Amino acid sequence: MALADPAGCAKGGEEHNPFPDIIELNVGGQVYITRHPTLVSVPGSLLWEMFTQKNARSLARDSKGRFFVDRDGFLFRYILDFMRDQQLVLPEHFPERGRLQREAEYFMLPELVKLLAPKLSEQNSLGDDPCQSDPEELSPGADTARNLGSAANAAAAPAGAAEGRRAGFITIGYRGSYTLGRDSQTDAKFRRVARIMVCGKTSLAKEVFGDTLNESRDPDRPPERYTSRYYLKFTFLEQAFDKLADAGFHMVACNSTGTCAFAHEQTDDRIWTSYTEYVFYRE
Repeated sequence: MALADPAGCAKGGEEHNPFPDIIELNVGGQVYITRHPTLVSVPGSLLWEMFTQKNARSLARDSKGRFFVDRDGFLFRYILDFMRDQQLVLPEHFPERGRLQREAEYFMLPELVKLLAPKLSEQNSLGDDPCQSDPEELSPGADTARNLGSAANAAAAPAGAAEGRRAGFITIGYRGSYTLGRDSQTDAKFRRVARIMVCGKTSLAKEVFGDTLNESRDPDRPPERYTSRYYLKFTFLEQAFDKLADAGFHMVACNSTGTCAFAHEQTDDRIWTSYTEYVFYRE
């Protein structure tokens, strides 16, 4: 009787269970280490298909032998968390909800897609991402209605409500540039700047600016920590000032610097750049 081929036995065992219990993933340059049961916990998902229906040798790997997935490495942490316990837990004022929904669709996680889908308000308007456009692009009565609503809320609030608000500083930073011709009487040609920086305690910044605050450059910052990397989704200083005034803040200081960065050889037009900071305080 012929003996069984050892190589054939090893090959059969590998085909039966080709993946180790602990798996290293490289997702868009971010390394994750998890268990095989976690990756296959949602039947029908992309990861379930990769690690149950495909051979380990057919999957892409990086230079260190880790399984490679060409997707957003930062957002994959929430995909993996959902696969661990089938629940969605996001930081407060999470700014990447739409992108995370797209990742959930890619990984074929329909339940997560439903949890991330924007909810409709009573007026059938989307409840998420309320600051995709600037106020001047809205209807002419939008500002009036908003101001009337703010005034009504302020009048209805109890007298001691303001006393419960925390004191603190918020600094608004704004970098701009403009072109000035040889004739100083000529109107300057201003160039619009698309980013307004917010510095201060995380909890205060979120309280004042809410969903208009973009936290993508400093995500998951604890509420009592300070940051200088947040910025606003709109591009006009007056919008930031309005929100700070509504929250009870007052400007206490400001400073600005300016330099001439370039002079056009033929027209003598000069491009000036400036950086200004406005400091607000609430007692």
